Amino acid sequence: MASSTSAPKFLEPLLGIVFDLDGTLVLSHHDFGRIRAEVVRIAERHGVPPGRLSVREPVHRIVEEAREAMRASNGLPGELWRFEAEYPKAIDAIELEALPRTIARPGAEELLRGLGARGFRLGVLTRASEAFARAALTKAGLATHFAYLRSRSAPGPAKPSPEALLHLLGEMGVPVGRALFVGDHPLDAECATAARVRFYAVLPDPSERDDPAAAADRFRGAGAGAIARDLPELARFLAVAPPAPSA
Repeated sequence: MASSTSAPKFLEPLLGIVFDLDGTLVLSHHDFGRIRAEVVRIAERHGVPPGRLSVREPVHRIVEEAREAMRASNGLPGELWRFEAEYPKAIDAIELEALPRTIARPGAEELLRGLGARGFRLGVLTRASEAFARAALTKAGLATHFAYLRSRSAPGPAKPSPEALLHLLGEMGVPVGRALFVGDHPLDAECATAARVRFYAVLPDPSERDDPAAAADRFRGAGAGAIARDLPELARFLAVAPPAPSA
């Protein structure tokens, strides 16, 4: 994919940039299949009929469907409350198992250092837990770049709710019109679009084994303002790295 077709057509003055965490800034290779299966197992133990939930759905949609099923059932009082208390702990435990293998995505340190030198306000919006997010940033050597972080553990809506992104931008003091959200997943684009925040995509790292062409098509369909192959290319888009050598 040529850079000329994926680079932003123009750059308005930006004040703040919010990044997704896993896959975008760090590589952790979570066992998402296991996480989804565990949430389904817990939901069924608390009264959701077997087969109602699909492990092929994203975790947040499995949780939403489980809540709906429990509210609609005539099950024992308190099952929904117990589910809400139990499933986050299970996810947290599986997430933390990935911490020893978590590393910075290539180019992350250079990108963030360049953005910081230009005075951008930087934040992280993640569906990971607070414990994992902060530990992952520290292990990857990126924690010092972020004064602002909103995780799944924070009170209120979580990503992909646009309210989560808007709440974080409010903490950062960044107006929507001067903000950018960067992520590697269609859910990130969904969140940014709903919040009316500009979105730039970074294609999944080659270690994620995703099809770059298919991923780029998904992001174009989601309205990404730019699509970078990797973080060094994103740095060039944001004018914090030298232009790539001509072929």
